[in-house]
Amino acid sequence: MAAGADSGTVRAAGCVLWRRSPHGAQHGPGPGIEIALVHRPKYDDWSHPKGKLKRGEDPLRGALREVHEETGYDCEPGPRLPTVRYAVSGRPKEVLYWAAEATEGHFVPNHEVDRLIWLAPAAARLRVTHEHDRVLVDALLDSLRMA
Repeated sequence: MAAGADSGTVRAAGCVLWRRSPHGAQHGPGPGIEIALVHRPKYDDWSHPKGKLKRGEDPLRGALREVHEETGYDCEPGPRLPTVRYAVSGRPKEVLYWAAEATEGHFVPNHEVDRLIWLAPAAARLRVTHEHDRVLVDALLDSLRMA
């Protein structure tokens, strides 16, 4: 049985989706990259693409599926990032994340995600709604520096 499945924990997975900046290196420290953030009208928040895993689904496959469904982009997965845990409507939720470089695709608004923006890391840190998403921006930058 999958971890958390018997405890009522909602299992999800996602990626911190990034691309090399078409504008070159940004001002300040860090690589010249942009991070994709999605806006979910149901929650009116800005976050990294993620979603619930299907029963028995491999978490990495689920993360890549969710990125494609929410953003329209395919991506190349990289290192694991920190797991995020929080409560939603009184239920524990666990989200596994990976760094992932966008390879190809284009965004089309859908019922779950109505907007996608690409931002420099510093701007992405400011735009995300939840603190745990800021931590993921920092973890992505650390993973890219190590590569």
